[in-house]
Amino acid sequence: MVFTVGFDLDMTLIDPRPGMAACLNEVGTHTGHDLDGEHFAANLGPPLDMIYREMGVPEAEIPDLVTLFRSLYPEIVIPRTVALPGAAQALAAVRSLGGRTMVVTGKYRKNAALHLEAFGWEVDHLFGELWSTGKAEALKLHGASIYVGDHVGDMHGARAAGALAVGVLTGPCSAQELTEAGADIVLNDLTSFPEWLSASVAPS
Repeated sequence: MVFTVGFDLDMTLIDPRPGMAACLNEVGTHTGHDLDGEHFAANLGPPLDMIYREMGVPEAEIPDLVTLFRSLYPEIVIPRTVALPGAAQALAAVRSLGGRTMVVTGKYRKNAALHLEAFGWEVDHLFGELWSTGKAEALKLHGASIYVGDHVGDMHGARAAGALAVGVLTGPCSAQELTEAGADIVLNDLTSFPEWLSASVAPS
């Protein structure tokens, strides 16, 4: 039986927080805007344009600041990012059971691909710049029956796609928040995902 599992990236598979904070602060230094990189990194999930808007950046300047962040990203964020516990094993577990993997993230696709390359992770499909229910189209396109994420937006995306919503507590959202957003199951982290997948999803 072939099945597809989708994963979010930031705070689901990887922890990029130190680099993300440093990168946003660097954008602030370049542009003179008062940007709070630490707050941004502690609440990863929403797209960058939304973050800039919430931090008071004028609408007309947002596209240039997005471009600047993306240009600084490879040098600042990639080398400071670590894999979260169980990430590699979770991806491998899907493959070992005959499944396909996909990453659906709000991150700029080119930079998301750099993260996967840095860790030597191969996935069947990668989609970037998709947030919350906007992730559903990509998940449905490849028939994902499961989507794993750390944010309430990920749970909304899974539900909109008709996929089983698996929440992990490695990001900013609590178990209650994830459950209220539609999570079918909440795991502490990905270390328990292979066992759960084998017991609950894969064919016997």
